[in-house]
Formats: sequence, structure tokens, C-alpha cells
Amino acid sequence: MTRYAIKSDPGRTEFMDVLQETANGYMVRVTREKDGYEKVLDEFISRELFETCINTGFLYNM
Repeated sequence: MTRYAIKSDPGRTEFMDVLQETANGYMVRVTREKDGYEKVLDEFISRELFETCINTGFLYNM
């Protein structure tokens, strides 16, 4: 499993784990932490959106 940090506001920690690669993109788990609370979402992200996020620095390898 590969983990990426998500660019976010100060005081907030967000990261994304790639769970599975599919033909069209990735199944990912997004975790958001702020003020002691954690929110976890499992979602699909298209390959094109993922590559755009990497290229723009919105996502970066931890």
C-alpha cells in the first residue's frame, strides 16, 4: 500500500492510501485528522485526476 500526503490547511493532517489499482484508476482511502478527530473515506479516483494531483503537488509521496 502506498501512502501520499494531501496538501491541506495548517493544523490539519490528510493522507491517502492507494488500496487497489484498477484499469480506470485507483481505489483509495482518504484519512483526515483535525482537533483529535479522524474521518476516513474509501473512494475511487480516476487515473487522470490522480496524475494531475501528483503533477501539481496536491498529492506527494510520504
